[in-house]
Amino acid sequence: MSSMAEPRLITVAIHTYDHAVALKSLLEGEGVKAVLQNVNLSAPVVSSGVRVRILESDLPKALRIIENRDIFLPMPGDGEKRQDGHFILVPVDFTEHSIKAVDIAFGIGARHHSRIVLLNAFLDPDIAIPSQLSDTLSYEDVADAELRRELDTEARHTMELFAKRLRERIKSSELPAVKFTTEVLEGLPEEVITEYAKENVPSLIVMGTRESDKKGRELVGSVTAEVLDSCRIPIITIPESASFHNLSDLHHAVLFCNLDQDDILTMDALYGLFADRNLSVTLISIPDRKGGRLRRKAQSVEPLLEYCREHYPRFKYYGATMSPGNVVDDFEALGRDRHIDFIVVSNKKKNMFARLFNPSLAHRLLFHADIPMMAVPV
Repeated sequence: MSSMAEPRLITVAIHTYDHAVALKSLLEGEGVKAVLQNVNLSAPVVSSGVRVRILESDLPKALRIIENRDIFLPMPGDGEKRQDGHFILVPVDFTEHSIKAVDIAFGIGARHHSRIVLLNAFLDPDIAIPSQLSDTLSYEDVADAELRRELDTEARHTMELFAKRLRERIKSSELPAVKFTTEVLEGLPEEVITEYAKENVPSLIVMGTRESDKKGRELVGSVTAEVLDSCRIPIITIPESASFHNLSDLHHAVLFCNLDQDDILTMDALYGLFADRNLSVTLISIPDRKGGRLRRKAQSVEPLLEYCREHYPRFKYYGATMSPGNVVDDFEALGRDRHIDFIVVSNKKKNMFARLFNPSLAHRLLFHADIPMMAVPV
């Protein structure tokens, strides 16, 4: 009569007693059973060379946790300083398109050794509900403190569950091991994101967007559009329909050019983002709307091409021009001829009147293209 072999235990670390207990607690908190061996039972605290042992089958997961223990240790509490260095800000509402943005941001964070901050904004009922009040529902009934506490508690619980799922994906190597923290704040999402970015200055914002037909129906009040127009941080938008999962899957970018100094700033941002990639880049000149300057500026893309070939030699360059009044249609035609998988634009700050009646190129492309885009403030 045969019996099944006993599960094999292996040693993953040898520590002093206090450190061994801490590691055991960390592993078991993440679902990896651990035992301590070689403990002096009469005086545990003076034990030296305490072995932390686990099941052999748990080794890959345990090593992932040990090598990235700062990710799996308890997050800092409210009020503790978190943003001490470069980080990527990722607004999330837990929908599929924001989850896709999180995946892309983790890939960028791993490549550039940046931390991630996940930001969720829940609506203050004072703002979210008054326009929907009926004759039988008073303002005071809706905007009481108890409801606000419930919304806050629910938002934080949802974020905790989301963070837990991300840590599980890191343990299973589904996501790269990037340190991340979370923030939950009350207010209109576009205002919360913009204010948070202004106060903490991330190096990059990564946001998910809807498909172009849905974005068109939701033009008024689009969170991503509002952040694009008001935030002075580089922003990458990730459409929910995008088929890629990592920047390594991108091969051909289009950079819309103003043919001035702003193009150099935008090119610097693109080159830095793809620090180790050989990317093909088409520089597209958008001439001035005035016919007198149209031909002169259309012919000036070649000097910019030569400059980029000299100063950003890792990329391969092409040139193109488009009509200033027909950018979206011309871009779609170009996309049919070449496989374009990334858009880069300079994004100039505009006042409210200009934003309403003459939206930026970034704003127009956001609502008409299901292609990832980076908008660089200039």
